Amino acid sequence: QGQLVESGGGLVQAGGSLRLSCAASERPFNSYYMGWFRQAPGKEREFVAAVTWSGGRTYYADSVKGRFTISRDNAKNTVYLQMISLKPEDTAVYYCAATGHGIATIDPKDYDYWGQGTQVTVSS
Repeated sequence: QGQLVESGGGLVQAGGSLRLSCAASERPFNSYYMGWFRQAPGKEREFVAAVTWSGGRTYYADSVKGRFTISRDNAKNTVYLQMISLKPEDTAVYYCAATGHGIATIDPKDYDYWGQGTQVTVSS
């Protein structure tokens, strides 16, 4: 079974930056498309960003375009989410996920593996 472990969350002031990491253990995810999702209290889980297996193409939700950058290092079996210009509305639990469907889908149902999540809190 694959396992994804997120880290890097925390409390930051509006306008600040954080970098989330997602390390895959027990199973290489080099051929999987990877995504980041987030879920705020009382809201559904929403797509944030995705990256193809090679890292050559990336996809973003409109709400984070220009502020968030997804990348991956297959040699380290790790995916990153660099977040800048953070806003209070970015506050949520952020989840890393992997899909073997061969597309950078935004639907959480298409993802096969999930991490436990890491809390990001942006204060105003």
